[in-house]
Amino acid sequence: MSSTDASTADAPRPVVVAIDGPAGSGKSSVSRAAARALGYDFLDTGAGYRALAWRSLDLGIELEDADAVRAVLGGFRYDVEPGADGARVHVEGREVTEEIREPRVSGVVSLVARVPEVREALNVQFRRLIRETPRPGIVVEGRDITTVVAPDAQVRILLTADEEVRIARRAKELSPEQAATARQLSERDRQDAGVVDFLTAAEGVTTVDSTELDFDETVQAVVELVRRAAQKD
Repeated sequence: MSSTDASTADAPRPVVVAIDGPAGSGKSSVSRAAARALGYDFLDTGAGYRALAWRSLDLGIELEDADAVRAVLGGFRYDVEPGADGARVHVEGREVTEEIREPRVSGVVSLVARVPEVREALNVQFRRLIRETPRPGIVVEGRDITTVVAPDAQVRILLTADEEVRIARRAKELSPEQAATARQLSERDRQDAGVVDFLTAAEGVTTVDSTELDFDETVQAVVELVRRAAQKD
């Protein structure tokens, strides 16, 4: 074994915090803030699916056609670049950080995510990004993180809230022109739940219900769970 291999083998395993939850539960914003408070890296797995959906739309693909989506996946390159104001997402060398958040993409992400081969391929990329983090830990959020992407994470959390609360919170994040898309939450949850169960905490997963919590209290609840787990280790 080379000295480089030895140093890599001796390097402590990064703490992995896996967070699942339905749309509008605050997964991204809470996870990002918790990662910042802990000094950890942050991975928004939903951006990978959005990037593929954007690429498919850009190519004029009918997303109802699973075979056509699989064909796009074959040549799909998705990269995440850390930035001072958040991660920047690139597809085929082009930055699409803002484009993948457009309503036209949000409305079709489920059509991409329901294809098993898509989930398998992107999960491989997510696991690689987790392994390669330069930070002492990484907070990973999405839909099947605690059960599929990182079932062996040291901390596994289901972040949820009552549906009406989630809809109201999402509406506040959007412009008046986009507010109507907040009502897409229930339908999106139903579509995605047909592929992976993210509404029920699996064995060993801690539920954080933020219905009665404000943003800072929710972040603190997550941070405390991570620090408590670290003390046990």
